[in-house]
Amino acid sequence: MANKAEYTIEVPEDRFEVLNYIKEAQKPLKIMIIGGIDSGKTTLATFLANELLNLGVKVAIVDSDVGQKSILPPATISLGIPETNFSNLYEIKAYKSYFVGSTTPMQFFGEMIVGTKLMCDYAKGEADVIIVDTTGLISNSGEDLKRMKIEIIKPDIIIALQKKNELTRILNPYEDKIKIFYLKVYEGIKSFSREERKDIRAEKWREYFKDSKTYNINFNDVAISGTKVFQGEKISEDEKRLLESVFKWRVLYGSKCEGRYVIVKRDLANTSRHVDKNILYYLDPDRFNNLIVGFIDREGFCRGFGILKEIDFENETLEVITPLNEYDVKNIIKEVRFGRVKVNEHGEELGLLDRELI
Repeated sequence: MANKAEYTIEVPEDRFEVLNYIKEAQKPLKIMIIGGIDSGKTTLATFLANELLNLGVKVAIVDSDVGQKSILPPATISLGIPETNFSNLYEIKAYKSYFVGSTTPMQFFGEMIVGTKLMCDYAKGEADVIIVDTTGLISNSGEDLKRMKIEIIKPDIIIALQKKNELTRILNPYEDKIKIFYLKVYEGIKSFSREERKDIRAEKWREYFKDSKTYNINFNDVAISGTKVFQGEKISEDEKRLLESVFKWRVLYGSKCEGRYVIVKRDLANTSRHVDKNILYYLDPDRFNNLIVGFIDREGFCRGFGILKEIDFENETLEVITPLNEYDVKNIIKEVRFGRVKVNEHGEELGLLDRELI
């Protein structure tokens, strides 16, 4: 399994200085590692965790890098609690996960912040040191996300990996509140192209879904979230017939919430339509095909992923493939939450939807 970082003791001396500080500091501790893309955050997290384990320290790792996930499943924020040494984070099984549903956090700040906070809170009773590995977004809205995470998590230590002074503007407000280590990015760190990152994700998707089965889940057996389609109440037969007559559609499903209609339809005629989408939003059913969905338990944690193959609106069922077993699907899962990544069972990413498109 391809992964970006492996455990090594061939690290710059300043990393050992940080380790020595952590060893002497009062526990429990929360440590946040921030830095740009390919700055060595996961390598550092791997090194620190292994060295602390060697000292008998209980360690938890919060993997919040949804774009280059190490602790699977992908597109989640995951908590790992290693008990023995490991070569890379991929070897660690997710203890708990929170569903984000995207490989980019830009439209999912709420999920990124809530998920990271929940994982840190859950780890409090399980570990002496919590290490938070973050995304490589440090500019524009990524800068805002880092500030929000710092303010909600309140780390005891921040380790900033920077090439020059690119993190100073983010961390300046916290200089007198939090112990901050500014470390230089290791010159030998490997950079990954966009295509290489995509290939790494594809291998992880493929590995995750390799033993999947097909299930049909009834609309009424679970809560369905992450989409506007199932919000509010279902439209009446009279409303359905009116919409079909006016717009030359076959309406497969429709709902209304606070004066706004959301319609899943198929066109029966090629005609131009001028519609205020603040009142009537419509989409084709194919938009949902191959969409990642999260299976959520009663505590709000993600128990696993599925690929949505089709929505049968007539029989009101979701056809999904997932490696989860039948008992979990039928008894443990209380919610199916729609994500925005499209993936096939071979691991190929087919696209990333804008949040507002479904």
